[in-house]
Amino acid sequence: MDTDSFVLPVLGVIDETADACSVQLGLTPEAEGHFDYRPGQFLTLAVPSDETGLAARCYSLSSSPADDGPLTVTVKRTAEGYASNWICDNLKAGDTIRVLPPSGIFTPADLDHDLLLFAGGSGVTPIISITRTALARGAGKIVVFYANRDEKSVIFADEWARLSVEHPDRLVVVHWLETVQGLPTQDQLKAFAAHFSTYDAFCCGPAPFMKSVSLALRELEFPRGRRHQEKFVSLGGNPFGDVEELQKAEATLADADDHEDGDAPSALVGPVRLEVELDGQHYEFDDYTGDKPILEFLEEKGVDAPFSCREGNCSACACMVLEGEVRMRHNEVLDATDLADGIRLACQSLPVTEKLRITYNG
Repeated sequence: MDTDSFVLPVLGVIDETADACSVQLGLTPEAEGHFDYRPGQFLTLAVPSDETGLAARCYSLSSSPADDGPLTVTVKRTAEGYASNWICDNLKAGDTIRVLPPSGIFTPADLDHDLLLFAGGSGVTPIISITRTALARGAGKIVVFYANRDEKSVIFADEWARLSVEHPDRLVVVHWLETVQGLPTQDQLKAFAAHFSTYDAFCCGPAPFMKSVSLALRELEFPRGRRHQEKFVSLGGNPFGDVEELQKAEATLADADDHEDGDAPSALVGPVRLEVELDGQHYEFDDYTGDKPILEFLEEKGVDAPFSCREGNCSACACMVLEGEVRMRHNEVLDATDLADGIRLACQSLPVTEKLRITYNG
């Protein structure tokens, strides 16, 4: 078993809507200290599977580190989603489940900033965690745009109402219902966001919704440092695997690298100067040979760089290239807009130039 994963007890499962539930997790003595988290981060759960042994899935934390409540993830069923349906149908208080510690960079750098939060459907999960935490620990104003199919689909409806009543001077929540107003268009999102052009924007939800929000914010010239999106796809591999399994996965990626992307620049093998900004710290290295992904090199140097799947299937390790160029072995989550903004996946990136400067600070 991967020593970074922990078997946690299930304290309870709460039905939020007809197709969404919240799973409350407890901490064992061994897990204490490994599950401190920032609002907007996620957990990776190992869901049992008859076909593959387990299905690794990422679910955002809906709980807040600002209160004493249990560690909680919220899961919405998808029509063909094995893991989400298994969790909602099978997990109950008294069960246990394997979990990786919190990860992800979809989190405000400063809780005192004014926040513009966009959520679509189950994308509300990290958004409510950010809202709860900013209200408790920050001083800024918070505006939430929450889109759903209909009133019955609104997750945390009572909680949103309670928070709005308790913080009328700081929190505004706008519910957009498709059955009443239709799907929000890019122009409508732009008109809404225009009133909050100095806020830090965060968006999580279905891909078309996030794309519309992103384009609307870009039209309003929100700088890249104030635009944040959270993206997930199903993980194809096993981040819970033992060392031999991980080595086999890396060998497969290396072999694929030899046969794909023939027009892409070749990775550089030789001395590379690497500069990294992470959590307010600055790191410089002159001994990076470029023969392994950035994430792996940073781990060897003792740098606590973010990651989850290691396969290019989630955005937990996303960084921005400020200087130089890299080649990614695999990418299932970054779109053309992300790439144009210089965002890359550190777990898949190999240097192409002799100097490379990256930041994880947004």
